Amino acid sequence: MTEQVNRVDVEIFGDYYTLKGSSTEEQMIALAQYVNRKMKQLTGRNIKLSKTQAAVLAALNIADELKKLQEEHDNLVRMLEPEIKTDKKNS
Repeated sequence: MTEQVNRVDVEIFGDYYTLKGSSTEEQMIALAQYVNRKMKQLTGRNIKLSKTQAAVLAALNIADELKKLQEEHDNLVRMLEPEIKTDKKNS
């Protein structure tokens, strides 16, 4: 069974892109809007940034957010592991 591929046209920081993927159109639009917002925030603080610089800094900021969330997730999983093992033994 093949996975459905959705397409959506989006604008990010004045440039237009056609996104294709298995995510819903709404999800892809939301991601594009998120990246656009990040780039606008960065250039609002430093008007000398080029589009490329804004894109790279936005990518770094988003990667940092992801890394922190992954670490938080891993910590929560570690905290729950003893409970999960105990629950399995009692089943």
